[in-house]
Amino acid sequence: MRIFLMQRISAIALLFFMTIHMIVVHYPPFHIDFSRILERMDQPIWKAIDIAFLFFVLMHALTGVYMVITDVERFGTFKRALAVLAVVIGIVAFVYGTMTVMAFQAPTTASAFVP
Repeated sequence: MRIFLMQRISAIALLFFMTIHMIVVHYPPFHIDFSRILERMDQPIWKAIDIAFLFFVLMHALTGVYMVITDVERFGTFKRALAVLAVVIGIVAFVYGTMTVMAFQAPTTASAFVP
């Protein structure tokens, strides 16, 4: 029941984050180019939003895979190992993704855009 609840909570969060993502990235009211992305990714609030989005995507995906795999009868004896594996994969992916988002720094000069 706990996994089921995690799946549903992450689905609700994903609806929120996907709406933000679609509005800001795919359907903005202005022309979007790489300089706007650089400006946005330099702001701490957008980094926090991206990290939260990553967290809920990983939670939703890994709980879904876990539920599907453990639904098969022959994997029932490996439930604990599969849960540990899902948690380890989730932690590694979250740390890697968070490090990537946090390491992003916009160039400080306009000359950085000139090839």
